[in-house]
Amino acid sequence: MRVLRFLTAGESHGVSVCALLEGLPPGLELDVEYINSRLKLRQRGHGRGARQAIEDDAVEITSGMRKGRTTGAPVLLVVCNRDSRIDETPEITVPRPGHADLAGHVKYGVGIREVLERASARDTAARVAAGAVAQLLLKRVGCTVHGRVTAIGDVEADIAPACSTSDFDGADASLVRCPDKKASEAMQKAIDAAREAGDTLGGIFEVAAFNVPTGLGSHVEWDRRADAAIGQAMLSIPAVKGVEIGPAFTNARLPGSRVHDEIVIGGGGRLERPTNRAGGMEGGITNGQPVVVRCAMKPIPTLTKPLRSIDLATGREAPAARERSDVTAVPAASVVGEAMLALVLADMLLERNGNDRLPEKSRGGII
Repeated sequence: MRVLRFLTAGESHGVSVCALLEGLPPGLELDVEYINSRLKLRQRGHGRGARQAIEDDAVEITSGMRKGRTTGAPVLLVVCNRDSRIDETPEITVPRPGHADLAGHVKYGVGIREVLERASARDTAARVAAGAVAQLLLKRVGCTVHGRVTAIGDVEADIAPACSTSDFDGADASLVRCPDKKASEAMQKAIDAAREAGDTLGGIFEVAAFNVPTGLGSHVEWDRRADAAIGQAMLSIPAVKGVEIGPAFTNARLPGSRVHDEIVIGGGGRLERPTNRAGGMEGGITNGQPVVVRCAMKPIPTLTKPLRSIDLATGREAPAARERSDVTAVPAASVVGEAMLALVLADMLLERNGNDRLPEKSRGGII
């Protein structure tokens, strides 16, 4: 990120997780209730574990704000952990397949506990808080970001492509963030079956931004491409292993005549696109269409019926260590995905407009 930079800090069982946001223009109203609503949404979902019943996530803004508005200085967002006992947590010598345990231990030469405390998805609470601030900034120019779950395990939703904000109606009312009620019920049953079997489930979620200003990102260098930045942001979410912008994998199987979005004259003589197969992105630049991103999330690696591993203390085979975990976190990941997409777009908006003053509202569209 080039203008709106952010760092997170904190451990799973530490005192707090924090996000430091630098580059926000002065005068942005920080709606704490809105930020907290995003944090609560991240905690919800059928298949979430016992940790969510312990924590009551709420943000405290400790710098960069005066009278409810940003000052232009770095903003520190703090989410306290109620389950703070990092010094009392037991040491672990049996790494869990699919986690950072073994790779982190080999890389840094520290104990597995030190690795998993930071690699934990608890860090995403800080990201959601930071992303909520980015969403507040984007709303000033009329841009909104939405998320929904399209698959959990082998259960797929029967939903229309993301063309408007109404395609996400009902997602937040679902315990799995799926607007298809029939599929939502089937997903919950699949989660219950996985729990009974001591197993976990992955899935697919979709996030989309609407009324995105044209011209964010650039084609001139590889690291300035908006799609590249979005891909990196999404792949940084724990357990996300695949990303597509628009129906990319479907497009790969079709001829170009059925893929590329034609340009036509619309109302008022403005240029329009009758389709959005590019997912709102051409040449690494937003093209005025909704930015649509899908992410594939692998099943959570911590199983109640542990996989085989090796005890590093003895060199003998042993069942993998167990920590509190979810059966699935795909609904929560969709909230994190919204946050990461908002952070990338807000950064590019400020890069284009400058960050000394708040950006003005955009009319959207191509031209």
